[in-house]
Amino acid sequence: MLKNLLYFIVLIYSLVQGTKAQPRESVKTSTDILMFAAPAAGFISTLALKDYKGTRALISSGATSIAATYILKYAIKKERPDHSDTHSFPSNHTAISFQGASFIAKRYGWKYSIPAYLISGYVGWGRIYSKRHETWDVIAGAAIGMGSALICTPPLSNNVKLNIAPTVMPNGSIGFYSSINF
Repeated sequence: MLKNLLYFIVLIYSLVQGTKAQPRESVKTSTDILMFAAPAAGFISTLALKDYKGTRALISSGATSIAATYILKYAIKKERPDHSDTHSFPSNHTAISFQGASFIAKRYGWKYSIPAYLISGYVGWGRIYSKRHETWDVIAGAAIGMGSALICTPPLSNNVKLNIAPTVMPNGSIGFYSSINF
C-alpha cells in the first residue's frame, strides 16, 4: 500500500512539473489527462470483476453527469477567469473525475476510492490554479459528479454483510450476536 502511494505521488509530481515559465499550463495539461483516471479505474474494475451491471451504472452515471454539466454550461454562460469563453460553470473536468471516484466508493467501498478522490481533488485544485474555473465552478462540478454516481450506482449486493446468530453465554444467558462487515 505504501509503495503504491509513493508511485502515485511520483506520478502526480511528474505530471505537474514543467518549465518555470509555464507552470499553469502544465497543471492544466495534467488535469486534462487526470480527469479520466477515476472513471477509467472504475471501468477497468468492472471489466476485471465481470461486473457488467457496474459497467452499465458507470456509463449511466457518467452520461448523467456530462449532460447535467453541459446543460448548465450553456444555460448559465459564465465567463472563465482566463476570459477564454463563457463555459466556466460548472467544471466538467471535476464532474467527470468525482463521478468516477464516487462510483468506485459506492460500488466497491470507500477504501478503494481514496486514490480516486485524491486525484479528483487535484483535478479540482488544478482547474482553479490554471485559471479555468473559480471555486464555485469546481464545487458545483464535484457535486454533480458525486450526485450522479450516488443516484445511478447500486452497491454490490455482497458489499455489506449482516450476520445475526443466536448465542448462549458461559453464564447460561441466551441472546443474539450480530456483526456487520462493510
